Amino acid sequence: MLKMAKFTLSALVLTTTMFLGACSGSNSDTNGTESDHEVEKVSFTIGYASGDPAAKKAIADTIQRFMEANPDIKVKDYSENSSSSYLDWLKTKDAVGEFPDLVEMRDTEVFADAGKIVELPSDLVQLLDSPPAVEGKVWNAPLSMNAPQGIIYSKKAYADAGITELPKTYDEFIAIQEKLKASGMTPLVVGGKDIFHMGFWVNKFLIDDVYSKDPNWNSKKTAKKVSFTDENVVQAMTDYKELFKNYVDKGWLSTPDNQTASFLITGKAAQLYSGTWMFSQIEEADPNFEYGFYAVPDRNGKVNIIGLPSPAGWSLSAEVAKDPEKTEAIKKFIRFFFEPEQYSQYLASINGIPSTKEKVKYKTGEAMQVALDLMNDPNVTKSLAINNWWGENLIQPQFRNWFYKKLQEMVVNDGDVKIYMQQVDTEYDNQVKANSM
Repeated sequence: MLKMAKFTLSALVLTTTMFLGACSGSNSDTNGTESDHEVEKVSFTIGYASGDPAAKKAIADTIQRFMEANPDIKVKDYSENSSSSYLDWLKTKDAVGEFPDLVEMRDTEVFADAGKIVELPSDLVQLLDSPPAVEGKVWNAPLSMNAPQGIIYSKKAYADAGITELPKTYDEFIAIQEKLKASGMTPLVVGGKDIFHMGFWVNKFLIDDVYSKDPNWNSKKTAKKVSFTDENVVQAMTDYKELFKNYVDKGWLSTPDNQTASFLITGKAAQLYSGTWMFSQIEEADPNFEYGFYAVPDRNGKVNIIGLPSPAGWSLSAEVAKDPEKTEAIKKFIRFFFEPEQYSQYLASINGIPSTKEKVKYKTGEAMQVALDLMNDPNVTKSLAINNWWGENLIQPQFRNWFYKKLQEMVVNDGDVKIYMQQVDTEYDNQVKANSM
């Protein structure tokens, strides 16, 4: 059992005064023991990325179940829907003195170097299946493993357009887009209003042309041994631009991520490029909607996906680590989160892949089975998004969002890819220089 948190002096004085006032004139023979007072609960704050509705609900539901099972602990949820990036949201919370006690950490090295988080307690590390270490230290308990992204498509739209086979090369994928377009359908919806969503397509092309061939490209770029103006990067961003210009819904820049599923279900678009977490959103919105899922191959027919582990997940703040009572309450929550009965509900809500040693199972549909098969296929190259690498391959913390916004501008302005990549290369070098001063 956790000990109850002690009152602060002012709270104790206030509570005692109220208690004596309420009891004056009574015949109570109590001696003022702790049982006569309403003792304050142990409480801690929590913060997590809330851009994806399914993930937000899954975590919020887990928090509620935890508090029901542990009435002596209160969890204060700081998370909120925000148009800002998650990194910017966390920095704002830190600036106003509200950095969460328990935080879903994605930019681990940034906050570890700043002394804002501590290493994950060793008894929690033991729950996890080979969590990534940064400089030999494990900072996070991953909520789930990185899952592949790919095309979620309407089976009806494919049938109506006469598409009977899934693509074996990127050129065949483009031929499918032409068929959908010729049949009068908008091929793709993109939630460009949310900057994180831009990373889905950007990283698909970067992984195909850059990271699948050179996982250490980021570190080489930092050392100025490679450039965004190199032919492979220019090709990747040219494919990105051409796809958006020719096949993406024209309102993509004002479409939020949480509306993309409705575009698919209502037939406003035939396809969405996203991750497995979207499956539950689609099924909840329309249980009868028939959809499929596949990874888009590169020009040579090779399949490359996001699928490597990365240092991200639940982390304890350095401040809360100074409070043993709150720390124990947080550890109790993390153990609860990963209990098979609880964790299976979370994973089922987001169609996630477990990060624990104990392999939690839940009922999966056809699309999720495709994702699991991709993860288990040794011929499929597993990689990471540009901002998910760590160590020497860590990019500058502000670069990702700047880069994605620059690519949005390139599409809108029909800009020259080579000229834009020159600007990107210069900005990357400037950020490296600024952050090293």
